[in-house]
Amino acid sequence: MNENDPNLPAIAADATDAPDDPERRRVLTGIAAVGVGLVLAGCETSQTGSADNGAQRSAADLRLDAALHDQVRNIVVIYAENRSFANLYGNFPGVQHPLDAVPASRYVQLDRDGKTPLPNLPKIWGGLVPQAQEVDGKRYMIGESAIDGLRNGPFHLTDAQGAPLPNSIITRDLVHRFYQNQMQINAGRNDQFAAWADSGGLVMGHYRNSAQTLRLWNLAQQYTLCDNFFMAAFGGSWLNHIFLISAQAPFYPNVHASPAKRLVSVVEGDDPTGTRLKLAANSPASAIDGPPKYVNDGIFTADGFAVNTIASPYQPSFVRPAPGGDPLLANPSDPKVLPPQTYATIGDRLSAKGVDWAWYGGAWQYALDHLDTGAMPDFQYHHQPFNYFASFAPGTDARRRHLRDAGVGDDPSTNRLLADVDAGRLPPVTFYKPQGNLNMHAGYADVESGDRHIATVIDHLQRSPQWAHTVVIVTVDENGGWWDPVAPPRGDRWGPGSRIPALVVSPLAKKGYIDHTVYDTNSILRLISRVHGLAPLDGVRVRDRAFAQNGLAPLGDMTASLDLA
Repeated sequence: MNENDPNLPAIAADATDAPDDPERRRVLTGIAAVGVGLVLAGCETSQTGSADNGAQRSAADLRLDAALHDQVRNIVVIYAENRSFANLYGNFPGVQHPLDAVPASRYVQLDRDGKTPLPNLPKIWGGLVPQAQEVDGKRYMIGESAIDGLRNGPFHLTDAQGAPLPNSIITRDLVHRFYQNQMQINAGRNDQFAAWADSGGLVMGHYRNSAQTLRLWNLAQQYTLCDNFFMAAFGGSWLNHIFLISAQAPFYPNVHASPAKRLVSVVEGDDPTGTRLKLAANSPASAIDGPPKYVNDGIFTADGFAVNTIASPYQPSFVRPAPGGDPLLANPSDPKVLPPQTYATIGDRLSAKGVDWAWYGGAWQYALDHLDTGAMPDFQYHHQPFNYFASFAPGTDARRRHLRDAGVGDDPSTNRLLADVDAGRLPPVTFYKPQGNLNMHAGYADVESGDRHIATVIDHLQRSPQWAHTVVIVTVDENGGWWDPVAPPRGDRWGPGSRIPALVVSPLAKKGYIDHTVYDTNSILRLISRVHGLAPLDGVRVRDRAFAQNGLAPLGDMTASLDLA
């Protein structure tokens, strides 16, 4: 096998910490065996880690390594949702490409033929605010015809009377999927977001924020804002969560011989690695006339990689257990359930090195406690990436130790993450996923609630006994379908995708700084790996090779945002 082929799955690791119960061990081992189909003889997995080419490292690199090991004792990743950089921070002072200065050639949207500029933006199909909401005594319900005839370009989100849309209003959702994101980016031109959207012109909307409207804006002014940070994978939340912890796409063995074959996407041409969905015969030719229609916009690529939202094999999952089956498993016969994956995650790398870590999931225990009723405070099942890996199956020690309930809300009495922060109990590496209504995701969450919640978490961190040696990275999983004018760097088959915001908040961060270094989400993994001397994940190595083949410098590891003595 050619190890340089970025389309091939990495070597699979054996599942660890099998359950003590013999029957559960048998069931889980049988399910995990499906994932072993990923193993291909002859693959090479590096174990050299951050010490690769150590003899060639400069004295400055070695000094930085020593400073990182000495001063960075806690890394906290706060992972919000679905906002492009331009949507929230487009005109932040000092950014490299301020939104108001973007030339028309960079924002004019083309129709579906890829040639014709749209005469104006399409309607916001379904309405900007399709469900009635009340803020400060004012009722908001903004339908499809209320905001129409928008010029072809970015626009400030307003109500039907032209007043700024409050950050506390939940707008309709936008399409954010693997193939559509690539079609919208259009080889870096970012000129077909409206063409391949299901929300019409809404993709070009943005908030005109300031330190008065966005608490995170204020923190960005105090610490470091990264303005060349891209989502690791094309598409949606699920795949980018998987990339956050593993840097590669999951695989469904023998998908064409399984019931899941009906969920395989149909792309143009005969190449299964193609990047454009095949249009249905009745799809509108122009974006002005309605959303596009496809032959099959599914979960899988034609060669079996999962790229759009799919259910986890373990509870909590949006697929219930099989009738009479194991209550801790999703029904394994359901084609919407991903077989447990067996390749390495950053959690596996940390554990192998003896470094403690945790994934805190907002409302995780609440969801487990209410599987029968489905009641939940907006828990998003597909935002829990470790729940897709056999190493963290129910009954394993790894699951008990590392997958933690963050509780709910903003108060330490109900939010267990905040309680651990206040007590100084965070492990060296912490991932935090807020519950759904606090994550900023359009369609079911507003910007203000997530902004307030994340700022509250950071306030607790700043008062924590661990603060002096803590680095907090605040970012989102993906752009949520919102347009951004900056072209992502050309990487591998999976990404990077669109530009997203990222903040580095820390006493060790540069103050009042805009970091122009090119990063993607897996730059977080690069930082974690460098601080703890870990072997790089296979997907990180694949992306490095792709960047080198494309004549690009490697992606940064977030250290340019730090000011270490």
